[in-house]
Amino acid sequence: MNDAITTVIIGGGPAGLFCALQAAGEGRSVILFEKKPAPGRKLLLAGTGQCNITHDGEISGFLSRYGDHGAFLRPALMNFTNRDLIEFFAARGLRMRAEPGGKIFPETRKSADVLAVLLAECAGRGVDLRCGEAVRAVSRDGDEFVIRTEKATIRADVLVIATGGASYPATGSTGDGYAFARELGQPVTEVAPALAPVYVRDYPFADLAGISFENLSISAYRDGKRVHRQTGDLLLTHTGLSGPGILDASRHILPGDVLRVAFLPDANTEAVRERVVDAVSAGGVRQVKTVLCDLPLPERFVRRLLDLAGIPPEKTCAHLEKKARNAIAASIAEFPFVVERLGGFAEAMATRGGVALDGINPKTMESRIVPNLYCIGEVLDIDGDTGGYNLQAAFSTAALAARQIAAPRPPR
Repeated sequence: MNDAITTVIIGGGPAGLFCALQAAGEGRSVILFEKKPAPGRKLLLAGTGQCNITHDGEISGFLSRYGDHGAFLRPALMNFTNRDLIEFFAARGLRMRAEPGGKIFPETRKSADVLAVLLAECAGRGVDLRCGEAVRAVSRDGDEFVIRTEKATIRADVLVIATGGASYPATGSTGDGYAFARELGQPVTEVAPALAPVYVRDYPFADLAGISFENLSISAYRDGKRVHRQTGDLLLTHTGLSGPGILDASRHILPGDVLRVAFLPDANTEAVRERVVDAVSAGGVRQVKTVLCDLPLPERFVRRLLDLAGIPPEKTCAHLEKKARNAIAASIAEFPFVVERLGGFAEAMATRGGVALDGINPKTMESRIVPNLYCIGEVLDIDGDTGGYNLQAAFSTAALAARQIAAPRPPR
């Protein structure tokens, strides 16, 4: 009689691979199904191929980076911290380095090196990695799970759903895990793109695409009331706004909202307005354009602002009427962008919504409804800020689930 515990993991991303290598061991058979020909497709894109794997600082500081769901992640993050993740890879020859601002990358700056470590560990621990084999259906038969793929039917004692979300569907994240969870009776919340760029109605900066700003105050207004305020970097694109500050704020933004941006760093609207007014008032015979560029603002951006305000670029500060001075100060302090729409799943870096958290035990990642069913990574209703927080959540939830799966079980 075979007393080995069989665990099936669906999804070969960072959460699935890390759970597999942690859960495998003597008396525990682990099979991982990945529908793509090779695992880790989305991981290879992380950080533009450089893999911003986590963030620097104390792990307690991560909790505020997941919207309203940081409290759910506390046990997972405390069980396997950013320091633990860094040490895991360092012990296997892949050292990590913190960049200014706190993002942590492998020293090689290659996502492929992160994936190579995970695959080597899976191979070394006997994980049965089956790529190019999509799971078609899952069901429950007594105390076992029945997993049907294109090629086989497998019975398992434990099932882990690690299929990711619905963003970047070309990498294989097409929302399959939500269907599997529902088939087993696990509640799933409505999903939408997260960490998405913003398309702007009547956008005036299309030809300035590529200009970026650091640490700007970004406020979202709905029906005249401010619903969110964010500080972060902003990037002008051909069609609207992107950059970490916009991506992080996107979970709070709806079409029709008005975003008001203060285009000077580390300052609120009133402080920016006052700084611009003071600079222009003291400018004397200097051109308005020159004074604004000294604030500093990019020259092409300044020229466009002056054009929108109807102010000739050669106009001197001394000859600028008070009304025009206030108008240019207002445009720099709270430039309004009307949101046409947000980027879809093909552009979004993450997914909002997913397997409902009230149906999952945060101390184990096991279902509260279906025994021995685990949900980890982005398939859960969790979306973190940019900067490595989503990958850390994937590794931490995987480690917590694996600890429970690998715990001694009573004889069958």
